[in-house]
Amino acid sequence: MTRSHWKGLLSALFASLAMLAAGCDDDEGGTVPPPIATPPDDNQVPRSTLRLVHASPDAPAVDVYIQGQQEPLITQLTYGTATGDLPIPYGSQVLEFRPAGTAATSPPVFSTDPIDFIPAERVTAVAAGLLNARSEDNSFRVLALAEGTGEPTPNTASVRIVHAGADAPTVGIDVGNDGSVEVADLDRFADTGRTAVALPPGISLQVGIVSETGEKVTAFTLPTLSAGTEVILVATGLLSAAPHQPEGFALLAVGREGSIGFVLQNPVVYALHASPDAPAVDIFSAGTEVADDLTFGELSSPIQVPPGTYALDFFSHQAGREQPAGDPAAQGNTPMLTAGQRYLVVASGFLGRTGEARRFSLLSYAESFAEAGEQVRLRLVHAVPDAPAVDVGPLDNQGLLPEESVTFQDLAYSQASAPEGVALPASPIAAGVTAANAAEREPLLSFSIDLSPLQGNSLFLVAAGALSPQEGEQRFQLVLVNTTSTPWSTQSVAPR
Repeated sequence: MTRSHWKGLLSALFASLAMLAAGCDDDEGGTVPPPIATPPDDNQVPRSTLRLVHASPDAPAVDVYIQGQQEPLITQLTYGTATGDLPIPYGSQVLEFRPAGTAATSPPVFSTDPIDFIPAERVTAVAAGLLNARSEDNSFRVLALAEGTGEPTPNTASVRIVHAGADAPTVGIDVGNDGSVEVADLDRFADTGRTAVALPPGISLQVGIVSETGEKVTAFTLPTLSAGTEVILVATGLLSAAPHQPEGFALLAVGREGSIGFVLQNPVVYALHASPDAPAVDIFSAGTEVADDLTFGELSSPIQVPPGTYALDFFSHQAGREQPAGDPAAQGNTPMLTAGQRYLVVASGFLGRTGEARRFSLLSYAESFAEAGEQVRLRLVHAVPDAPAVDVGPLDNQGLLPEESVTFQDLAYSQASAPEGVALPASPIAAGVTAANAAEREPLLSFSIDLSPLQGNSLFLVAAGALSPQEGEQRFQLVLVNTTSTPWSTQSVAPR
């Protein structure tokens, strides 16, 4: 089951249930064998229980055993899933983790230190870190969290936060994402403690993650929590991975009956100024400036917002951060921005031309690159408003673009090539642009691009400017938007 499916399930469950009761079935949360017998309970001492959470993004599905037992507690526990409460003998126990399907007699890949199980107490064991870590700092481990067994508080929602981001620094938690840090200095592999954070029920809260210096790292939108809800939020995955990737940094929500699913990061937008005749602009959304003094070919800082659709107002740049009086020079709407995605929003078209010219508008593209490996991934965006549909590819020794060499074919204005990008060697190339399917293979323009330093990177290749510029307009050029690290960066390449 995909993370996007889990996200939809998460929203529905939070909205419709008074208690979190989204259990894991045999395929997604592991398979529970017959319970292990506990010692005779003549005095009716309440038994101990254990809840297991798989939050190690590079670990395979596992079978979990109590040391010395031949029957597993759970089988096929996969990343992002958890069990409900499992009965376990009280006393000091060692948990052993084996790759799913291996024999009980095979050596475990990991064994915990002894964990004390006290009658009437529940323990949540979170498998965290990286199985293939290069450092002890983020190596695989199991966090044993002792929990009480009291009844949930009826008038609030209770949330315990576990920091298990394998490459994330010490962070603070900003409930409301309003600049006030309620939980400071939460170290990697630490948690907020047995006393959960009380949250108001019935509203969808923003949760910000900030660095030790107070800089925003990322933010999440929690679905509505019902009064009496108890949930553990495990921050897991890799900050260095793209949010849409399976190992991307996310919050794993775990309820009383097991895993509920992932809460993905709020969407992020980067705005690129690619309009040939627009001046430097300031961009506002609902009266708040989101980009300042953006010039042609320049990329904004990352803009992170809750999921939704946003209207953007463009004004000629002025000093200050207040929205100017009067009507904007141009307006545009984003598409529906979804959690776990990053978007390139290209401001294109002509602001001043009249007649048949394509007018100023916003073109939006989600970042969905496949892994680049030892190559370079490129996705071409056609944002030149006066250019026809084009073919783009490497030139031959005669400086022509043969049909059999075309990399990006018949791409019209506002269109982009395949979302996963095209894999090209990390080496210098001479690329040409021709009218699509033209009989003459003489390029309209040609470019020299050195991909050698970009091995392993993924980039939008934005064709911007005007093919036939009028006075004061920017000429056709390529803007390389590198999405490999945050914040994204740009490089402009002029035609030869």
